[in-house]
Amino acid sequence: MSDMLLKIHTSALDGLGDNPRPFGKWAALAAEDDYPDADLSEAEFCVQLAEDKERGGALTALWARVLTAWDFAESPPWSPDTTARTAQRRIAVYHRLRIGDAMREALDVAVPVAEVPGATVIAREHTPWYTRERAKARSFYWQAYERTLRRKGWSETAIASLDEASRAVVERLTDPEQAARRQAKGLVVGYVQSGKTANFTGVTAKALDAGYRLVIVLGGTLNLLRAQTQRRLDMELIGQENILRGADPDDLDSLVGIDYVGDDEDWPDFVSHGVRPSTLQAFDIERLTTREKDYKSLDQGIRALEFEKREPTLPLYDPANLHRAAARVMVVKKNKRVLERLIGDLKQIHGILGELPALVIDDESDQASVNTSDPKKWEKDGAQRSAINGLISKLLTLLPRAQYVGYTATPFANVFVDPGDAEDIFPSDFLISLPPPDGYMGARDFHDLDSPLEPGQRTFANSQQKTHVRDVGVGSYDRLQEAMDAFVLSGALKLYRSDHGVPDKPFRHHTMLVHESVKMDDHAELALRINSMWHQAGYTSTAGHDRLAALWSTDFAPVSAARAADLPNPASYDELRPYTSRARQLIGQGGNPVVVVNGDTDRYFDQLGLDFDRTPNVWKILVGGTKLSRGFTVEGLTVTYYRRTTRQGDTLMQMGRWFGFRPGYRDLVRLYIGRVEALTKTVSVDLYDAFEAVCRDEELFREQLAAYAELVDGKPQVTPDQVPPLVYQHLPWVKPTSRNKMFNAELVEVRSPGRAIEPAAYPQDSAALSRNTERWSPLLGKLSHQPVMFTRRVQDGRASAGSFSALTARISHADLLGVLSKLEWEAEGIFRPHLGYLEQLDGRLAIVDEWLLISPQLSGSDRIEASVLGSVPLSLVRRTRQAGKPSFGRIAGVLHREVAQGLIDTADGSDTQSVAGPAVGSHTGVALIYPVVEGKDSSDVRAAITGGVADPRELVMAFTLIPPRSAIGSSGRLVRFQVKDSRHHGEAIVATP
Repeated sequence: MSDMLLKIHTSALDGLGDNPRPFGKWAALAAEDDYPDADLSEAEFCVQLAEDKERGGALTALWARVLTAWDFAESPPWSPDTTARTAQRRIAVYHRLRIGDAMREALDVAVPVAEVPGATVIAREHTPWYTRERAKARSFYWQAYERTLRRKGWSETAIASLDEASRAVVERLTDPEQAARRQAKGLVVGYVQSGKTANFTGVTAKALDAGYRLVIVLGGTLNLLRAQTQRRLDMELIGQENILRGADPDDLDSLVGIDYVGDDEDWPDFVSHGVRPSTLQAFDIERLTTREKDYKSLDQGIRALEFEKREPTLPLYDPANLHRAAARVMVVKKNKRVLERLIGDLKQIHGILGELPALVIDDESDQASVNTSDPKKWEKDGAQRSAINGLISKLLTLLPRAQYVGYTATPFANVFVDPGDAEDIFPSDFLISLPPPDGYMGARDFHDLDSPLEPGQRTFANSQQKTHVRDVGVGSYDRLQEAMDAFVLSGALKLYRSDHGVPDKPFRHHTMLVHESVKMDDHAELALRINSMWHQAGYTSTAGHDRLAALWSTDFAPVSAARAADLPNPASYDELRPYTSRARQLIGQGGNPVVVVNGDTDRYFDQLGLDFDRTPNVWKILVGGTKLSRGFTVEGLTVTYYRRTTRQGDTLMQMGRWFGFRPGYRDLVRLYIGRVEALTKTVSVDLYDAFEAVCRDEELFREQLAAYAELVDGKPQVTPDQVPPLVYQHLPWVKPTSRNKMFNAELVEVRSPGRAIEPAAYPQDSAALSRNTERWSPLLGKLSHQPVMFTRRVQDGRASAGSFSALTARISHADLLGVLSKLEWEAEGIFRPHLGYLEQLDGRLAIVDEWLLISPQLSGSDRIEASVLGSVPLSLVRRTRQAGKPSFGRIAGVLHREVAQGLIDTADGSDTQSVAGPAVGSHTGVALIYPVVEGKDSSDVRAAITGGVADPRELVMAFTLIPPRSAIGSSGRLVRFQVKDSRHHGEAIVATP
C-alpha cells in the first residue's frame, strides 16, 4: 500500500501545483485509472505516515516539500491575508485542502510549521520583473541546485529559506531582458562562516536562468580560497557535463586538462544534468577559470568571451538571443594582475559589452574591495582609489549592464562607503540581512546575552557560556594543556559516535585553533612550545589517562548529558579510552601535531596540506594569526585557544572561526578565551566581553534593519544610503571597522513607540553625576510613600511568574522632558536622537498624557535603601562598568522590563493581561528609574550612604523609558537622519518624515 499511496499522493500534489485545493478530489482522480480500489481514507494515510520513517521517509518528504512551499509563499492569491511561515498560514492551507483533524494532526507532527525568520530587506523601490511565473518558466539550474541540496541532506525548510533569500536578491537586480541600461548594487549580510556561499550559489543559479550570461565571482585573496569557491560552484551548480565539455569520462586521453576527474573522490557527487544542458533546450555554462587556474589571458583567444547571437540583427539582451546563448562563469582572486588581465580582455570585445547582462559577486566584500584612500589627499579632479577598488570600478564601467552584489558577515565598512560616489561599490539599491541558518553556531551560542539568571544559577543546561567557554588562564594557570586534552577527548568522542552510527558519514576533519598573536616569530615559538607539550603530555601513560578521565568526568560527560543526550555517549572513561588512543594517533601522525598557518603566498598554502576538500583527514592543531581570521574555513574546528586583541569590531568578529556548523558535535565545542588581556600599557580588556560587545553591536544593527524594513504606504522607511547611522558600538575602543573605511553620518532621531529606550553611557565624573541627580530630584519627590505590587503572570508557558514592589508616581510629559533635556552624558549627543523624538510627543505626533514612574524595590536581604536629596527611601541598585567601557551592559532588571513592556502592551490591546499593576492608559508611557551605585558588592553600595542619605556624587540616575504605542505620527516612520554625502559638498542632508 505504501508505494501505491506514494504514487497517488505524488500525482495529486503535482496536480495542485502552487494552489492548495480539495485534496480528496485530486487523490481520487489520480487513483481512478490505475488504483481504483486504493484506500484513500485519512485513517489509512495517518497509519502510513506514522510508519513512513522506517521505509525511508519518501511520503513524509513529499508532503514536507509541498507544505513548506505553501508555508513560505509570499502573499499568495489563495491566502493573501496570512503571514508566511505561521500557524495561521498552515491552517489556511489545510482549510483549502479540506482535510480532517486527524490528517492535520498527523501532518503537523511529521512536518511542523517552520516559524523561521525571513531575510530583512532594506531597498529602494524597484520595478517588479522576477515574477513567480517567470522564475518557474526558466529554472533549469536552480532546480538542479535544489536537487543537489536535497541529496546532501538539506531540510525542506532550509531549501525554502534559501529559495526565498536568493529570490530577494535576484528580484532587485535589473531585468536582463530590458532595453535600458541600469546597474544595481547591493549587499548581502550573513554571519561569520554561516553558509553565504550557498546563498550566492542560489543567486547565481537564478540569475543565469533569468538571462545573465556573464558571472564573475571575486573569491578571496589566495588561490586556496578561490579554488574552494570554484569547486563549490562546479560541484553544486555547473555540473559534470559542463566541466567535461563533451569529453568521454571513460577515455583518459580526452580528460587531459580537465579537473576533478580521477583526482577528486567526490567527483561522483558533482551534480549531473544527464546530458549537456543545451541538449535539453537549456543552455550550457563555459568555465573561464578552473580549480587549478585563475583567470589568465585566454588560451583560446578572445573568442572565449564572444557571444553568438541567434538573431544577429537583435541585441544580445533580446529574449530571442539571450536564452539561447551559453553563459560564462569565472571565479577570480581579488588580485591586481588577475583583474588587470580580465579588464584587458574585456576591452577587446567592447562592442558586445553594452548588450551583455552580467553579474559580479564579491565575496568578503569588505576585504580589499573598499576604497581606503584618504579623501583629504584627493586631487580636485576626483576620487583616488586603492588598487582593487579601482579595478572593480573599471570592471563595472566596462560592463554597463553589470549588477554588483557584495557578500560579507561584517558590513560596516560597506555601509560607510560614500553613497555619492556613483563609481564605487556602495550598496545603493538594496541591503539584505540573512537570518542565521538552522544548525548554525554563532556569537549567541557562546554568550548568555540578557540572561536573567545570576552566575550561580547557571548550569550546562541553561548557560551557553558555562557549556562552551573556558578561561585561558594566566601564568602558571595557563590552560593550554587542558585545551589540548580537550582536543584529544573531543576527537575520541567523535570517533566513538562514528562507530555508533552518528553521523551518517564519519567525521572527516578534526582541528584545534591556537591564536595568540599576529607576529610570525611568535607563531614559530608557540608551535614549538605546543609540539613539546604534546610529546610530554603522556597520553599513553597512566597519568595522561587519569588527566583525560578527570576532564571527561567534570566537563565533557556532564555537558553532553545536558546538551546531547540523544547522541551516543560513553557511560565511562574506560569505554572511551580506546578512542583516545586512536585520536592521539590521528593528531600526531607524521610526528608533529602542529601546522603553522601564516604565509602570504599560494605556494606556502599548497605545502601545508590544508586543502580540506582534497585531503582525506585533517586532524591537526593550527597556529596562526591574520591568515586564519577571514575567508579560510577551518573544517572540523572543535577547540579554540584564543587570546589576541584588536581594536576593530569587524576584524574581531571575523576572527571567530569557532562560529559555523557543528553537526553531531555541537556539545563538544570549547572556546578557551582570554578574560583579561593587555590592550595598552594602561588598559586591560576582557576579550570575551569584547566579543559580547561586538555581538551586541551586530545584533542591534540587524534589529534596527528589521524594524525599518517594513514598508509604510507601500514605500520604504529607509534606503541603503540612510543605513550608516544605524551602526553603534558598545565598547569605545572597538570601532565598527578601521578608521579609513568609515563614512561620516549622524542619526538625528529614533522613534520608539512601544519599544524600550535604555541609554547606558552615563557620566563617570562625580560632579556630573551629582548635577544629574539634582535634576531628577523634583520627580523623585513625587514618588509614593507606599509601594504597589507588579506581577508577571504565566502565559502560554513563555515565562515564569514573578512579582516585585515599587514606589510609583504619575508625572507629566513636560516634567519628564524637562529633566531629560538637561541631563549630561559621557559622550556628547549620545541621547540626542531619542530626545529629538521625545520632544515631539507634546501634540505634534500624538499626545503623551503622562508617564508612570516606577522605582523598583529589591527584595529581602538584597535591599539597601537610602533617601536621595530628600526623597522617600529608595532601593539602591548595584551595577558595574567593566574595564574600558563607558556604559553599563544592562540597566533594567529583566522582570522589571518585562512587566513595564506588558503594561504598555496591555494598554494598547496587543496583550491579554499578562501583567498586573496600576492601570496604564493608551497615551501613558512607563519609566523605570534606578539610583545606581557602581561596585562589585553590597559594601560598595553601603559606602555611598551616610545616615540613610545617598551621596549624589556616587549615584548614577539610570532609567529605561517605554513610550506608548500611540506615540507615532500617521506616517508610521520611525527614523530621521542627517547624512554627509559627497554629492552635496559635505553639507548635511536631512531626510525628514
